[in-house]
Amino acid sequence: MTNMLKISEAASLALHTTVMLAADPDNLYSTNLLASAIHVSKAHLSKVLQRLEKSDIVKSTRGPNGGFKLTKSGNDITLLEVYEAIDGKLSPSNCLFNECICNGDCIMGKLLGDLNNQVRDYLIKTKLSMLTNVYKSKQ
Repeated sequence: MTNMLKISEAASLALHTTVMLAADPDNLYSTNLLASAIHVSKAHLSKVLQRLEKSDIVKSTRGPNGGFKLTKSGNDITLLEVYEAIDGKLSPSNCLFNECICNGDCIMGKLLGDLNNQVRDYLIKTKLSMLTNVYKSKQ
């Protein structure tokens, strides 16, 4: 089944990983542990974590007891910040094509614009800490 909402795999990994880190903010998590917990490639997750670190969302500590943690509280980081750290600025479109071909009346009506606004509002309003119950129960 195809999802109507398309979020890159890298952004999805970033969103899930940061929520997991927010669920236990006092501990460091290794790339191995995070990759295992969300069932993804360590190599791919490493690249995502590097981008999150460059965006100052996570910080890393090297060494045998090292790992990753958020740079600030999960109360202070929105899903939009995480998404944009990976996929760049969110710029929703009201058209299915890169360049609109309809003469003012889209075959989708206002649906795309409304859905895009709803997704953007959710990403802006949702803090990582609001979602930590997803991972707290699994630890």
